[in-house]
Amino acid sequence: MSAAERSAEQATLEDGARALGTPLEPAQSAALLRLLDELERWNRSFNLTSIRDRGGMLTHHLLDSLSIRPFLTGSTVADVGTGAGFPGLPLAIVEPARRFTLIDSNNKKIRFVAHAARTLGLANVEPLHGRVEDLAPARPFDTVVARACAPLPKLLALVEPLCGPATRALAMKSVQLAGELHEVPAGWQVEAVHDLDVPGIDAVRTLAVLRPAAV
Repeated sequence: MSAAERSAEQATLEDGARALGTPLEPAQSAALLRLLDELERWNRSFNLTSIRDRGGMLTHHLLDSLSIRPFLTGSTVADVGTGAGFPGLPLAIVEPARRFTLIDSNNKKIRFVAHAARTLGLANVEPLHGRVEDLAPARPFDTVVARACAPLPKLLALVEPLCGPATRALAMKSVQLAGELHEVPAGWQVEAVHDLDVPGIDAVRTLAVLRPAAV
């Protein structure tokens, strides 16, 4: 990639992040593009994502991840079904004061997450290989994030062991949520639903914010 192409890519990333209301510092945009470099390189051998072109990775992985930054709460975040590290890795880059646990049952994808965290010096990232329903954390997470992981009823049942009374669950969806919202299980309530307008993505992006129901 030429210097001009790199500069144009950085401008696209920074403009997109600014449009999302989450402007980037130069060091953050540089780190995000290094993450993109590693994802593109590993994807040639390990098929981590079906998106093959850098432009698509930038919009559908980097910007899509950054779109939920304003909704994070607390100091500890679990990214359930993180895959190759999205949204957890981009969020960890721009939120160094928060600690992120990235969970997935696919070993090669968690190996990439660990590699990316080492390469980028992300001391606030803990990769965790395993099934979320088998986990028993010492304390609840403040925020639990899942991107296109499962329908809401199943997702909330899966993440329940990670949650406490003050946990916020953020469910990122690429479909309309009307049907699923009527099936939220007892013990949970919908706090808000946000339509996300992610630059470069001409498709539905919805975020459901849920919390345990008050006893």
